Amino acid sequence: MITKNYFKKLAIAAMGLFAMSTQANNLQITGTTVDTSTGKITFNLKWDNSWKTNITPANFDAVWVFVKYQDCADKLWRHADLSVTSADHVAGGTILKIDGVTDGKGAFVSRKINGGGNIATTSITLKMNIAAANYENYNFKVMGIEMVNIPQSTSYWIGDGISTSAFTKFEITGNGSISSGSIGTGNAAPAAFPKGWNGFYSMKYEITQEQYVEFLNSLTYGQQARRSVASPDAAASTFAFYNSYRNGIKIKVPGSNAAVPAVYGMDLTPGDFDDLNDGQNIAMNWLSYADVSAYLDWAALRPMSEIEFEKICRGPIAPVANENAWGSIDLASIVTSSVTNQGLANEGYNAVANGRANYGATSFSNPQFFNGPTKVGFTATNASGRLSAAASYYGVMEMSGNVGEFAVAAKTAGGSTYTGVLGDGELSTITVSDGDSDQLLWPDPTGVFVRGGHFYEAGYSTSNSAKLRVSDRSETTLLTRNPNYGGRGVR
Repeated sequence: MITKNYFKKLAIAAMGLFAMSTQANNLQITGTTVDTSTGKITFNLKWDNSWKTNITPANFDAVWVFVKYQDCADKLWRHADLSVTSADHVAGGTILKIDGVTDGKGAFVSRKINGGGNIATTSITLKMNIAAANYENYNFKVMGIEMVNIPQSTSYWIGDGISTSAFTKFEITGNGSISSGSIGTGNAAPAAFPKGWNGFYSMKYEITQEQYVEFLNSLTYGQQARRSVASPDAAASTFAFYNSYRNGIKIKVPGSNAAVPAVYGMDLTPGDFDDLNDGQNIAMNWLSYADVSAYLDWAALRPMSEIEFEKICRGPIAPVANENAWGSIDLASIVTSSVTNQGLANEGYNAVANGRANYGATSFSNPQFFNGPTKVGFTATNASGRLSAAASYYGVMEMSGNVGEFAVAAKTAGGSTYTGVLGDGELSTITVSDGDSDQLLWPDPTGVFVRGGHFYEAGYSTSNSAKLRVSDRSETTLLTRNPNYGGRGVR
């Protein structure tokens, strides 16, 4: 058997959830092995301060696990289908359960019963379902992304009745269509448009730079060229994007001959690649909508709609005028001198305040503000509640500030035809769109808004605090990459 073992560590971030005093971080996947006779892949999974609760917000966290495999003959990485039958997958111990999904593109691992705290190293076995597989000739990688369950609720609201370009304040009480007359001229949410009514999962954090590196390292040369700025054959230590705004992704081993892909790594603090202070857990920036949608397709997730965005933030609570993702108008910016352990997995902030967010940088003339994204979940400690952790109602982090996130618009020209088709783990291989997402009815940038604000707003006197508001819909999407833009997906 020539199957390789891989270590995967994603989304290391701190987070407090209400009265539970939890800190979600340190997701690790280790010790991958494959039984080539049965097509079962086994690995060890752990993460810190998981939760499941039947009191407010009555939800749980989970890990979305999916598998990529490489045929040793052609060296291409592909997405491995898994059994859709939950009973075919096995979690060791008594704490965790595994839920298969109907399209077989991955599985959710979560707690069986109510509780909170660290998940100790636990053996997980998944049954793969690769057509005509020759498992002995494959290499494998297991990927994991922390998610949060967003449950169905009896009703929830969009619009706060005052924010810029917001929806008309409207209560959603079912999954039926919503007319333009109900939520504002030019907007519409047909029955098939994702509203979050049936419940879904959201990424707990924004895409990190380490996650994007893993993505790049599974692509072909041509796909890498499309999903980054520097040519894959550029010299070692060339920045893959730009040497600014805290993006530390560099070319580790150059590609060649427009065929052999590059190997990427993290090097925020110049020196050796992938040191502990190289910013692996900083939110990924310098992305375009095309980059984010490609990542989500590859991970078998999908773009969130802007109605889902507002539900993630607000939950079932009635809107508060001008509220941010943590449910209040409290807002405190960060300054460079108070960001601690910069670039490390425990990057944080040394002064607790309600509504602490990464925003406020308006020009190079005010360097006291933090000109770049922070580590995901940077505001939370093991003792913080929703306001001091700046968490959404359901415990999702950085829904206001840090990097702007793309959400499919409920507007009649562009976004309202979106039906929430999921990514399939594979990208386009057609020459003109090689490396792009290729899912039916996923919108182009004209059907997408940037929601939640971000760390930077050009101009010497402009305040970007209004863009952090849950209801604000004022920022349309640029076609090009932007230092402010990152993303997250849902399923």
